[in-house]
Amino acid sequence: MTERKNNLQKELEKMLPTLDGGVLLHCCCAPCSTSCLEYLKPRIKELSLYFYNPNIDSEEEYFRRAAELERLNDVGGYAFPLTVAPYIPKEFYDAVKGLEREREGGARCDACFRLRLAAAVKQAEKEGKKYVLTTLSVSPHKNAELLYEIGKSVSAGSGVTFLPSDFKKNNGFVRSTQICRELDIYRQNYCGCSFAKGS
Repeated sequence: MTERKNNLQKELEKMLPTLDGGVLLHCCCAPCSTSCLEYLKPRIKELSLYFYNPNIDSEEEYFRRAAELERLNDVGGYAFPLTVAPYIPKEFYDAVKGLEREREGGARCDACFRLRLAAAVKQAEKEGKKYVLTTLSVSPHKNAELLYEIGKSVSAGSGVTFLPSDFKKNNGFVRSTQICRELDIYRQNYCGCSFAKGS
């Protein structure tokens, strides 16, 4: 388990030249997407972006983050197709019901990841993409191995492959903060949900 954790990004590097279909990138926010997009643009021919994060605690914050992702896609010179899912917070609250008192980074977060990554797999199927990645792994607060295991679980039997990644490697997180400064990207100070905001 530990060995794989240290090599998820290397596994992705080896796989990218051999991919035979489009990739959907689940984007949690613009800041986390910055260095991921910079890394992926020269390596993936067919990439689309998907913003689905019903964990975000208000409609205003949801669409502010979505708009900032749209702006990054524009000012960063990417122009990737971007789908912003409708804001339906009930999906998040249903997914984490009974886990409200869990500590930050515990079972509630796992359920939230599962919800969002499963939605990304469904969107990839809808778009005819064969692979899914998520920007979540760029955060130093997120366990890339756990995200990969959840991604594999929710994509099993779907015809979509969840790719390994650990975008924080090779200074991915540091680079994300640099790009945010360069492009004046809005950086929120909590993951999005009301539970994290209060912790």
